[in-house]
Amino acid sequence: MQTSSAKPSSVSPSASPAAEWTHRVGAVIGLLAVSLWMGGLVALGALAAPVVFAIVPFPSSADAMTLVFRRFDDVAMACGAVLLATEAARALARPPPTRLDHGRVVASALAALAAVVEATRISPRIAELHAAGVVRGASAAGAALSRLHDEAEMCGKVELALLVAVVALQVAALSRARGRAD
Repeated sequence: MQTSSAKPSSVSPSASPAAEWTHRVGAVIGLLAVSLWMGGLVALGALAAPVVFAIVPFPSSADAMTLVFRRFDDVAMACGAVLLATEAARALARPPPTRLDHGRVVASALAALAAVVEATRISPRIAELHAAGVVRGASAAGAALSRLHDEAEMCGKVELALLVAVVALQVAALSRARGRAD
């Protein structure tokens, strides 16, 4: 019985050390970006915003959360860019992609698109209406502000769901590769 001291590749049996390194480092960096993004969505949307709006009087609560959400928009878009860059590097380094890879890339791209839409279309309009003194539901402009808040909330939920899918697909791909390597 012969044993080999060579470590099996988690990318493919014929993957070069550079491809293996790119695959693993890309997975780690991508998952770190997803973690930051998901954590921010939960911390701001589910924890901070409800508390701030419940405790801090209007308009100070809206002033504060508008600034926080606008800053987080930049973080989310940066995380999306990092995630897409890692996926591109991994695609260039590895053999033909699997269905899991395709699914992860699509989920990553859709989450990044949702973050860009929120940051460039929804959040600026909310900030503009708030700066004009519009109150949610108090007029036609207030109804528009309420709809925009609902759209922002929906974007956040869609991003979160897609990012959970990215993590699940990453775990499945790594588990599958690990199973082939064992």
